Amino acid sequence: MNEDRVPEASVPLGVEGLDSVLAGGLPPNRVYLIEGDPGAGKTTLGLQFLLAGRARGEMGLYVTLSETAAELDAVAQSHGWNLAGIKVTELAIAEASLSADAENTMFYPSEVELAQTTEQVLKEVEATAPARVVFDSLSEMRALAQNPLRYRRQILALKQFFVGKQCTVILLDDRSAESGDIQVQSLVHGVISLELRTPAYGVMQRRLQVNKMRGKAYRAGYHDFVIVRGGVRVFPRLVAAEHQYPFIPGTLSSHIPELDTLMGDGIDRGSSALFVGPTGAGKSSLATQYAVAAAERGERVAMFLFDELPRMLRARAKGLGIRIDEQIAADRIHIRQVDPGELSVGELVQLVRNEVEQHDVKLVIIDSLNGYLNAIPDERFLTLQLHELLSYLGQGGVTSILVMAQAGMVGAMVSPIDTSYLADSILLFRYFEAAGEVRQAISVLKRRGGMHERTIREYAFGPDGIRIGPPLTQFHGVLTGVPSFLGGEGRLLKESEDTA
Repeated sequence: MNEDRVPEASVPLGVEGLDSVLAGGLPPNRVYLIEGDPGAGKTTLGLQFLLAGRARGEMGLYVTLSETAAELDAVAQSHGWNLAGIKVTELAIAEASLSADAENTMFYPSEVELAQTTEQVLKEVEATAPARVVFDSLSEMRALAQNPLRYRRQILALKQFFVGKQCTVILLDDRSAESGDIQVQSLVHGVISLELRTPAYGVMQRRLQVNKMRGKAYRAGYHDFVIVRGGVRVFPRLVAAEHQYPFIPGTLSSHIPELDTLMGDGIDRGSSALFVGPTGAGKSSLATQYAVAAAERGERVAMFLFDELPRMLRARAKGLGIRIDEQIAADRIHIRQVDPGELSVGELVQLVRNEVEQHDVKLVIIDSLNGYLNAIPDERFLTLQLHELLSYLGQGGVTSILVMAQAGMVGAMVSPIDTSYLADSILLFRYFEAAGEVRQAISVLKRRGGMHERTIREYAFGPDGIRIGPPLTQFHGVLTGVPSFLGGEGRLLKESEDTA
């Protein structure tokens, strides 16, 4: 049977991202297990597998013991699919066959022979000669077997039947067995586990991992995925070491001479800069200034906003004389609002990658890390994910600006998480009191790429844009919020304007 079918190196599942995780797909003519809780996406993934085969001219067979053909068709229609050309075999298990007194062995004592339910499956396979088979689900087989020994023999018999049939088989299982039941996992050639997580707030989050894949390299670890109209989309875990591209070193200017001097000529290309300080101190405004300056040089910029609506950002920029609308209209600045309650971190990383790889973005701005943290409640995973993301960007010459708001207004500040060691440059924003007014100060605490000015300068923004004053040499204790006046010739920004 199927002697004319040419073996191939791998069988693609037709699931965006998952074939990348599997380095192209599944080894052909083997039996695989996809397990997961109800609602995890097993049926959808199985249908995608068969549809991918149909697109390649391969016959597909869906054997269902748990869902009706009408229910499968409804699932397909919800994704805009047509199952024409895919054979759906609906096998109903009689209620009597599940009773304790019913015949429940899969084999006759004298020889290896499948019982009635399994025989129907084999007849369909013999009649249709499919290249791909989905068996849904093993929980019904487990109920028929009544005990682990018979269940294992059932699965082993199925596996032995498909050997030599030149047919790739996927078994679906809802993990209804008792904890620790790994009977099927030990028999099949590969195992993919789908997981559901329900956060305290926000949408249900899904992730998968490849537990086992004999004779095949794959990307280990967890990978986020979503189910949208059109099927399952997987976001492979980012491995920065796999993405290294040559780029020309240089610096990223803000087009504000005093700020570039403070930064030691600018932010190094391919580096990460952290803007940290209290809320309202001007961090986002300065990030926007860098975005427009880059766009004016003809570079593409991507801004991911967690805490502010795009229209509010544009209105604020306009009020500061920052001409961001022109660059958005010219398609040099892309603004994406991110809702951490609706978007997984894996999906966010994929959005960043799409901007870099598809739109040649050279500057990525994440505003803010506080919102990013909400997407990853566990601090350990935040630093790991962020490290990989920043490394990926840096190795391609993409500059990243991270904005983080600290708790408090003056005096001691508290950061929600310590990410300072990940950033190549750190700009610190502070409020301070002077001459009966609340003012802002800016300083550079760190720059890995070279020397920087160690002074503290006044920072102000208004209708005429962002202004950086001379070093505050006449004050001591600016970073405490209540400085002491030491005297001297230095003047504050407003005083300089009044005497001009």
